[in-house]
Amino acid sequence: MRARRCTARWRARAGSVGASGAGRAGVVTLASAVVLGLGSVSPGAFAAASAGTTAATATRAAVADAAGPVEGAGNLRSASGALGTYAFAEDARRIDGTVSTADAVELVPGRTYRSTLPAGGRVYYRLELDATTNVYASATAVPPAGRTASVIDGVKVSVEDSEGRACDVDTASFGAAGSPHPVAAWAMREISPRKSLCKEAGTYYVAVERVDPDGEGSSPDPWEMELTAVSEPPLEKAGATRAPQEWNSAPPRPIAGKPERRPGAAGFARATPVGQGVWRDDIRPGQTLFYKVPVDWGRQLYATAELGSSGSGGSGYVAAALDLDLYNPARGHVADAGIGYDGAQKAESLAPLPPVAYVNRHAVSRQAGAMRFAGSYYLVAHLSAEVADAFGDGPVPLTLRVRLSGGAQDGPGYAGEPVPSGVFTVTGQDRQTAAEGAAAGDDAAFRALAVGGIGTGSALLVGLGVWTLVARRRARS
Repeated sequence: MRARRCTARWRARAGSVGASGAGRAGVVTLASAVVLGLGSVSPGAFAAASAGTTAATATRAAVADAAGPVEGAGNLRSASGALGTYAFAEDARRIDGTVSTADAVELVPGRTYRSTLPAGGRVYYRLELDATTNVYASATAVPPAGRTASVIDGVKVSVEDSEGRACDVDTASFGAAGSPHPVAAWAMREISPRKSLCKEAGTYYVAVERVDPDGEGSSPDPWEMELTAVSEPPLEKAGATRAPQEWNSAPPRPIAGKPERRPGAAGFARATPVGQGVWRDDIRPGQTLFYKVPVDWGRQLYATAELGSSGSGGSGYVAAALDLDLYNPARGHVADAGIGYDGAQKAESLAPLPPVAYVNRHAVSRQAGAMRFAGSYYLVAHLSAEVADAFGDGPVPLTLRVRLSGGAQDGPGYAGEPVPSGVFTVTGQDRQTAAEGAAAGDDAAFRALAVGGIGTGSALLVGLGVWTLVARRRARS
């Protein structure tokens, strides 16, 4: 019996040493993940490693933490805009659209939703509105990656009253290249002296549908979709009812300077903040990158996209290689520019836009009308999948030149708060984040990694060395 107890005690000690070895291997893996910049690693992963997780398990935990949680439908959360993915908002609530308005689920302003758009037919959602607030509903359609698409296919969004009358309608398509990628359309219920409909309080409906589901090359599969609603309160005092007749429409020379590396993100919610400057990333055929620019009241935004020369040795010409879209803070489409590509460097700028002003909503042009509020404006770049046929599927250098002109002005004086709060405001923190490049949703660990870099990894390795020494002394004793 005594011999068995000694044997059991030795096995327990051996197991403890083995667990420590596995734990050390796990922490080595986790430390390596941090040092190599794979991403932030959760405290849970470190706890698992220190509790005796095997090296293989620790490796999987580190990689899983670095890549982020699975967002469903095969889409990984990606801060770098991984090919074929869309980074849905982490707090997006899953809801189902309905074929009848009678069963429609309510969209609450300030919240983000995730739903599915069928290949054919409309789906409905509900809005409960008062008689004074403007509401903007946006739908971002995410077609399956790697599929073909009709040139005019895309998403159509409308807001309707209880009588079935349209308050507003908007569509967004894939463009001339017919390359499937995330596209967003918006529609509004606006209280305006120019509009006689949709002013009453009551129930309204958001209808979403495909533009050309039966077109040549259109995908027969349902699409994933991200929905948002934003509310805008009335003004304290009534203002002008005409858009500015004059503004500086002369395009300036694109801003010069050495590009700073700033990886694009894979969705609106994770868009990489940038300010005035020259920003550089690589984009692959079929990939879409998201950036956001804080634009205050009274300021003008100019943006130029450049595709660098190809080093693949391929040849040919893609007429609609790059599509650059600008969206406003409510994810409403503002403007776009396209670039044809033959392997040599090419550049194109967005058409000049008016300074951000509340009265732009009275403009005849929907493009000018979209520049109606301050906040984060989104630059979304998509490289056509067709580029791979001529130049291979390797990355193509992408440079964004962003210029902001004009002085910041006070807001229009709302009689209340927009929802979500601050959506039409640019703060000092927004400007700092745009200058530093940290995504607004990044956690403290990621920010610490960005600041500490190799120093953080060195500290981890020093800690590992101390832990190893203590474990060996315990084993000898």
